[in-house]
Amino acid sequence: MTLGSMSARINDYANRADPYPLFAELRKQPVIREDDGTYLVSTYYEVKSLANDPRLSNDTRNRAPGCPRTGGSEEDTGLPPSFIFTDPPEHDRLRGAANRPFGPPHSPRFLHDLQADLANVVTELLDAFEGKDQVDIVEDFSYPLPVTAICKVLGVPREDEPRFHGWADALAAGVDPNPGENGQEQADTARQELGSYLADLIDASRRHPRPGILSALAPHTGPGGRMTPKDLVATAVLLLVAGHETTVNLITNTTLTLLRHPDVLRRFQNDQDLATPLIEEVLRYEPPVQFVPWTTALADIDIADTTIPKGSPVWLMLAAANRDPKRFEDPDRFMPERKDNEHLGFYTGIHYCFGAPLARIEAHLALPELFRRVKNFQLLEDPPPYRANAVLRGPRHLPVAIEGVTA
Repeated sequence: MTLGSMSARINDYANRADPYPLFAELRKQPVIREDDGTYLVSTYYEVKSLANDPRLSNDTRNRAPGCPRTGGSEEDTGLPPSFIFTDPPEHDRLRGAANRPFGPPHSPRFLHDLQADLANVVTELLDAFEGKDQVDIVEDFSYPLPVTAICKVLGVPREDEPRFHGWADALAAGVDPNPGENGQEQADTARQELGSYLADLIDASRRHPRPGILSALAPHTGPGGRMTPKDLVATAVLLLVAGHETTVNLITNTTLTLLRHPDVLRRFQNDQDLATPLIEEVLRYEPPVQFVPWTTALADIDIADTTIPKGSPVWLMLAAANRDPKRFEDPDRFMPERKDNEHLGFYTGIHYCFGAPLARIEAHLALPELFRRVKNFQLLEDPPPYRANAVLRGPRHLPVAIEGVTA
């Protein structure tokens, strides 16, 4: 097997609906070198080890000359890399500052206090299904809920969503190893334009504070602050995009998986306490983030009888690791009752998903109500059309027939 052909197959849209046979091939050799010097790591214990190894950097500026980079740079966009593309101590400073108004220990009730508002959004979205015999789960449910949630979290006006929708799409495409013609240029332009929009919003929030973490963080930027003004804008760009893109996929992938497993769906409808293990199993079985292609070896790393040389790009194949039979029994089977489900759906280590608590809250609010209230789902396309993105994998649309909604 040549790695170049394997990575090309992973990125090939023809395999988007079912990449798992390719991942099974990858796992036959835990670490494989691609023709361009990129290393693919696909087995659970190796992926987890490297994700927690300080010799592996998320800052693509550490790559050897000529290797592809991602994440945006000050030179290209006027903004520094967001904290997901930095290493300690910079990462810890930025992520710690962002977390102060977002969660424990400094703001333990912030997410809890959002839940009533988000539950009302779920109700309104499902009420809008009344009188329809067909809906698109993505457009009508799993996209508008996370967008509304992240707008509330940040303090971004929900009515501005049409302005940042296109920017978010371009930025999401920019993390794909194969973003298409002019894809990286479009991502850099989107980051610059979205950054300008958020900078104006942050300036306005300094004068007239509004609910949300941007207003909470704005006074603490500048000399002596926890972030510079550009740091805050870069963080806001990251949270606005990542804060809804992956949750859209989580809710949509769960809906699709349940409709493909009617026996589990019936159990869920009769026992909504199943929600927690069910969502965790989807995060293992159909993770919203399939792999992390932006890590780099800071030193020679010996792993699984292979030496990854310093400066080499490394892809950590989360979705492949999540189906490793050496870690999970019967891994290609969807089993919500699975024990010891320590999946990598939200990654691991210091870069564990910042928004995981919010994503879980949204999924727990949305999915039980969706399957309680909507009558007689029927998939209209299987597989549905998928997004082009190989990293942030999920259906672009999920059309279903329904027979109305209950109160």
